[in-house]
Amino acid sequence: MVDFSKLDRVIHEKGRLSIMTLLASRAEWPFQELKEELKMSDGNLVSHLRTLHEAGLVSVTKEILERPQTRYALTSRGRQAFRDYLTVLEQIIKKGKSKKI
Repeated sequence: MVDFSKLDRVIHEKGRLSIMTLLASRAEWPFQELKEELKMSDGNLVSHLRTLHEAGLVSVTKEILERPQTRYALTSRGRQAFRDYLTVLEQIIKKGKSKKI
């Protein structure tokens, strides 16, 4: 049986799952690109990123180039947590496909 309690509640929320998926796709993402890709408001995106950062899943880098820029990336802990999350989802999918609907 699949242990649904292993689904990470921090990652499982739709907005945070979207963020984690994008962050897993490349080394880092600037805030504005995340916002554009996810079609989230500044406040909503910041709130989700803060939750992920406080959980130790996402790192934040602030720098001033032509203008201030904030970049986000998965931490090693975040990358492992996302892999673990995907493993549980794969188990759920496999279990769901094994039964005729």
